Amino acid sequence: MVKAAALLAALPLLAVGCAQDPGSTPTTEPGDGEDSSATTPASQEEPPPVPEDAVLPAGDGNAECADGTALAYIGTIAGGNAALGMNILHGARLAVKEHNEANPGCQVTLKEFDSQGTPDTAPGVVTQAINDDSILGIVGLPFSGESNAVGDAFNDAGLVTITPAATNPALSENGWRTFFRGLGNDSVQGPAAARFIEDTLGAESVCVVHDDSEYGLGLGEIVAEELGDKLVCQEEIKTNQREFSAVIGSLASNEPDAIFFSGYYNEAAPFTQQLRDQGVEADLVAPDGVRDMEYVNNAGGAAEGVYLTCPCLPSAGFTEFTEAYEAEAGQEPSTYSPEGYDVTTILLQGIDQGIDNRADLLEFVRGYEGQGLTKMFQWDDSGELSETPVWAYQVVDGEIVQYADITS
Repeated sequence: MVKAAALLAALPLLAVGCAQDPGSTPTTEPGDGEDSSATTPASQEEPPPVPEDAVLPAGDGNAECADGTALAYIGTIAGGNAALGMNILHGARLAVKEHNEANPGCQVTLKEFDSQGTPDTAPGVVTQAINDDSILGIVGLPFSGESNAVGDAFNDAGLVTITPAATNPALSENGWRTFFRGLGNDSVQGPAAARFIEDTLGAESVCVVHDDSEYGLGLGEIVAEELGDKLVCQEEIKTNQREFSAVIGSLASNEPDAIFFSGYYNEAAPFTQQLRDQGVEADLVAPDGVRDMEYVNNAGGAAEGVYLTCPCLPSAGFTEFTEAYEAEAGQEPSTYSPEGYDVTTILLQGIDQGIDNRADLLEFVRGYEGQGLTKMFQWDDSGELSETPVWAYQVVDGEIVQYADITS
């Protein structure tokens, strides 16, 4: 990271259109200070391998459980930004599949509920899941707004939930005994993103653009606060907004070195296209809500060179998981696919120990300590993890590749 920071700080702004083979280590070709298109990414850090002591869904193969035992995924399946939910669902499906193949005496069903990712739709499907006595634990919900809307219901029902994706810090401050987070929250990602912008990219002036979602507002506020006097402007956009000329005009007038976009890929893709079409070449950094190939595909060439931060590990080092995921899902794992796999594995571990009711599975998760693919899982009383890695990524040759571990 020190080498990367030194190299990048000496370079002009990264222009869109730089390309490297994602399978190779990019090199830096310094320009003469006048043509920023001559720059390329400075380095890529190797992805971590599977930990030797990682707990996997198959277990010892001797589990026994009652017929009809079930877990549930609740999250967006066909709604807006559905790819982010499907990444998790495919990971959960794979974990249950591997478990059931290895444990003929314990066949667990994964029931699926589409929340459409909204606070309006989520309560209805959550009520359905709560009323289904066969469901002992929940994988989800992916988004912060919907998670906030249903937390009381889960808590009242005593139904344990582990979210692999919702990052608003306030979710763990509601006193819910049933809420657990399988990743670092925005109080971890936000400062890491700000440090990356300042120290690695060398930005002296930064604008923050956030959407109107609970996630976008909260994360944008944290990053803005962390940037201090390097923050030169803030702009707000709306969910489902498609035209950004006024916002981009304001950004251009401030001439920032970098822009942080706090929101989801559904809006980030057209924003990025229009930003580049209007000639703004500031480094663009976006968070986990944008880190999906749907963003890259929808933004086209404009996404090239964009940096992405995420409290998630790259899956490139998880070879067997990646191969199995591709066979199951028909696509490569993406944001929170390994995390979805990990948290489902934890719930399955409880069932494999003979737990057959919600109260005992909740207590099992509360006291759980074990290594997953992505991190060590152990929660405090509020449902937050003790270990919360954050990585930076970059779009290179139309692919999202790992850049560096930016955990503090």
